[in-house]
Parts: sequence; C-alpha cells; structure tokens
Amino acid sequence: MHPDLILLNGKFTTLDPAQPNPEAVAITDGRFSAVGDASAIMSTKGAETKVIDLQGRRAIPGLIDSHIHVIRGGLSYNIELRWDGVPSLADAMAMLKRQAEITPPPHWVRVVGGFTEHQFAEKRLPTLAEINAAAPDTPVFILHLYDRALLNAAALRAVGYTKDTPNPPGGEIQRDAQGNPTGLLLAKPNAVILYATLAKGPKLAPEQQLNSTRHFMRELNRLGVTSVIDAGGGYQNYPDDYNIIEKLHADGEMTLRIAYNLFTQKKGEEVADFTRWTGMVKPGQGDDLYRVNGAGEMLVFSAADFEDFREPRPDLDPAMEGELEQVVRVLAEKNWPWRLHATYDESISRALDVFEKVHKDTPIDKLHWFFDHAETVSDRNIDRIAKLGGGIAVQHRMAFQGEYFIDRYGAKAAEASPPIKRMLAAGVPVGAGTDATRVASYNPWVSLSWLVSGKTVGGTRLYPPANRLDRLEALRLWTEANTWFSREEGKKGRIVVGALADLAVLSADYLTVAEDDIAHLSSVLTMLGGRIVHGAGDFKPLAPALPPPTPDWSPVKQFGGYQDRSVQQLQKVAAASCGCVNNCNVHGHAHAMAWTSTTPASDTASFWGSFGCSCWAV
Repeated sequence: MHPDLILLNGKFTTLDPAQPNPEAVAITDGRFSAVGDASAIMSTKGAETKVIDLQGRRAIPGLIDSHIHVIRGGLSYNIELRWDGVPSLADAMAMLKRQAEITPPPHWVRVVGGFTEHQFAEKRLPTLAEINAAAPDTPVFILHLYDRALLNAAALRAVGYTKDTPNPPGGEIQRDAQGNPTGLLLAKPNAVILYATLAKGPKLAPEQQLNSTRHFMRELNRLGVTSVIDAGGGYQNYPDDYNIIEKLHADGEMTLRIAYNLFTQKKGEEVADFTRWTGMVKPGQGDDLYRVNGAGEMLVFSAADFEDFREPRPDLDPAMEGELEQVVRVLAEKNWPWRLHATYDESISRALDVFEKVHKDTPIDKLHWFFDHAETVSDRNIDRIAKLGGGIAVQHRMAFQGEYFIDRYGAKAAEASPPIKRMLAAGVPVGAGTDATRVASYNPWVSLSWLVSGKTVGGTRLYPPANRLDRLEALRLWTEANTWFSREEGKKGRIVVGALADLAVLSADYLTVAEDDIAHLSSVLTMLGGRIVHGAGDFKPLAPALPPPTPDWSPVKQFGGYQDRSVQQLQKVAAASCGCVNNCNVHGHAHAMAWTSTTPASDTASFWGSFGCSCWAV
C-alpha cells in the first residue's frame, strides 16, 4: 500500500531504542507504517500520498495528560478568563477590567485556576478593593488554587451571600467587623465551598458548550496534547454531564483521545454510585477516541485530603477505612481499575491498609490502580504500592504551590515532593499530568519545565539534581509511560510502526532550548491518527478551520488561552507590532496575548485600541 502521508526533514524523537533518530516517517490508515530511511520511505510514495516538509523541526509523540478535567473544563472554557502564564498582576487586572466591560448580565467574569500569585512580578493577589474598582457592576469570581476564592460585591449579590449566610462545613466566608461577607472564601480544610460557589454561576447553552469544548480541545492540540485521561470532578455527574462530549464523539469532532474516570458525587452514596456504574459500563468500553477508564479520583468523600499547604494537614475521618473498603471491594470484584486522590503520606498509608486487606481476598495487582499526586509519599509506601502492582500519577501542583510548602514544611522537605526518582527506582509505573483546570495550568510544557528544572513558576528551585529528570525521561512520563494508566501500552506514546499516528511538531527544539525556555514551547503541527488537528505558521493552512468561539464576548475570543509569560517574547512581539518595547506594560503584553491566541493579531487591529494602544500600525 502507498502511505497516506510522509513526513520528511524532521528531527524525530521516537522514544524507540531500535530507531531513535529516523530520517522520515510514513502514516497509513491512522498509524505509523514506516519509520526510518528517507529514500526508502519516499520510494513507497503514491499519487495520492501527501508529503510534508517539517523544515528541520523537532517532532515528538503526541503528549498524553494522565490527569486533567477536560470534560468538565470544556463546558465552561469559553467563559473563563485565563491568567495562566500572565507575568504581572497589572496585566491580569487589565485583562479583567476589559472583560468586565464587555460581559453582559447575568454572566460573570471567571478566573478559574491555572495561576498562582508567585508567577506575578508583584508576588501577590489582587485586593478585593482592586477587583471592585476594576469591575463595579459585573460579578467576578477568582479561584486561586484550591485555597481561596475572591468575589467582588456584584458576585456576592449574585450568589446571595449575606450577613445571615452560615459557613458551610469545611469552608469559611470571611466577614468584616459588622459580620458582612468581604468577598474572600477560604477552604478550611476542603474546597467544597469554592466549587459550590462557582456552580451558582450561569452556564453556557448546549450549543455553546459544544463550541467551548471544541475550543478547549484545540487549545490542548496547540500545545501538542493528543490524549488525556479525564479524572472526573465535582459537579460532573455521570451520565448527564457527558452528553456534550458524547455528541462531539458521535459527530466526529473529537480532536483528543479521552479515557474517562467516574467520580462519585454525594457523600454517603459512594457505594451505590459505583455499584450502579459497574453495572452500566466496563473499563475499555468505547473506542480509541473515547472510552471508559475506571473509577475515581474521588472514591469516598472521607478519603479526600485537599492540598492546601497554607493550612495544616487535614486528618481523615476515622470512618474512612470502612467506607473505602466497601467501594474498593465492589471495584475489585468487577475488575475495575481506580485512581485515588492522595496528597499526604499519612493518607496513602491508611488507603494502602485497605488495599492490602482487599488484595488478600481479591487480587488487585493486575488492575492498574493508582494514586494521584502523592507529594509526600514515603519510601516505605512507595514499596508497598510497587508490591501491590499500583502506579502513581504525578502533577505539577508543586510548581504552583511550592513556596507555600516550603513556608510550612521547610526547603529540605520540599526537595522530594514528590520523590519521582525514588518511585521510578522502585519500579512503580509513573506518569505525568497537570490536574488542570482549577489548580495548575493545562500547559504540558510548564509541567515538563518543572520536571526538568525543579523550579516553580515563580522561579523557586525546589529540587536538587537527584530528584530532577533529564529531558527524555520527562518526555517519557508525558508519552509512553502514561499509556499504563489507561491500559493502552503499545498502542500510542511512541513513533513506532503500528502505533497510532499521534505526533506534535514543536515551535523550537525541546532537547536543545535553554532550560528556562521549555515552558514557552508549543506545537506548530499536531496530528491525531495522522489527521492534522492544529497548525501554526507555515503549517496553518493544513489544519481545519474552527468556528469562532461563542458567545461573542468570550474571553477566548479576546485573549486566547494560555498566555506566554516570557518577557523576551513580550518585547519581541511588541517591537514587531509597533516598536513600543519601552512602553509595553499593558499594550505590549496585549500584543503577546493576541499573538499566542487562536485569533491572528493581524486580523484584530481594533483589539489594540481596547487596551489603549495608540501606536498600532495597520
């Protein structure tokens, strides 16, 4: 057979030891059909074969995020203002002010995670007075990690919080001397108050949720992501809240492969949830684009230890073991894998006591069960996990919260949080992800930068060389290693004959760019099963058009998604746009925002005026 596509003149990182640096790659029927010598592969070219010159760029297997909340996040992506990567609080507040001016009632301006105060030059969050001044009439909800939310006066009115509103269990509504809510909500010790408040906001109509989810998937494609494991989430009910993603799948509009986990929603009904779901669907049910993965990351409410390093470690409920055992027995007997959120070693110890007890009656060592997060897991518990055949999925939460961890536990304790090298040495399957969108950013390159450099997004060095990965090791955690967590080993994650042809061609060479530049990488050409799902620059004409984001006032339309926070990039774009390098505090950053967005800057000259830029030359 003649191949459908041949890729030439690229630097291919295959992650295949037998063919680490081929000259060309061929794709047939959605899979890699040849990897190797360019002349040999070109000799198979047919009349219908398309040939793409990669212009010497680095090509890698499509990235796989083993922990993201993409199904839930897609439903609201178009109405969320992203501060991910924004370099200063001044820029962030300029964006917020502009968005508040164009957001119609009853909608809110929502900044829902993906950032930390430490990324800002000012090293602080906005004050409530600043938020109220920027948006006196439009409700504003700002979620910072899972520790707090900031609401302006209009948002307090919209959610109905008054002097008479009691604090919910596990949360605090901060009040002034007269007892009136100030607008600061604190998670003490859990985040229920934060996402329960967010859930009070208006939602998009179903047709807009379809558009929103498509834009979120394409934003991930822009960053080189081709597969994810969806970890469920609060207020993500199965099957009702899966209608949008299932319609996109049925209509052939998926640009990501999604394996999804089912997340229990109501305390006291966990066993009933999993008993019902294990009777409805089975792990692996679906196809290569959309399939059931298993249970979790919430198995029982009593096992959740939310990670707020500003607060002391929460002690889990004494009833946890009994409740968790009931659920795990249901899952083990049905051959269902599970994932379990666990931040602290103390929580992991107690969960392992349950898993070991169940294992004696129903073996679990072949199920591909795993812990998520595990920032403080001990050597002893790593070995216990290995013995039970479990894995650990790590995320770059410490890149956003490392400074808080150091403040509470000290720099020495932070040096192995999590101890990734020790996990790997013990033979535990380890994969990487983001835990986006409500905590860390969905940008995989921020995670890869953290794995390689050991630095937070604020620049604090957390890890010594002994707990940092080299670039290929880190890339493996974002590709082939993650296939273990969805039981798809050998199917994807490498550029090798027979594997699904998922691939990303990078904006710069990941293996040679300066360490501090890894976080600013993206993809210029992303393929899913040999189908082009994203293109930029010279490759843009090859990618299918995406409908404009809806509604018209969407923050995605105004600003795009992830914001490149590189000062050099800001100056470069400002200079190229209007020569105002020395005066780009607001509009220079705005140029960079548009430059990295899905809307070409050249098509949005009116955009600059909205930021007060008087030197834009059309």
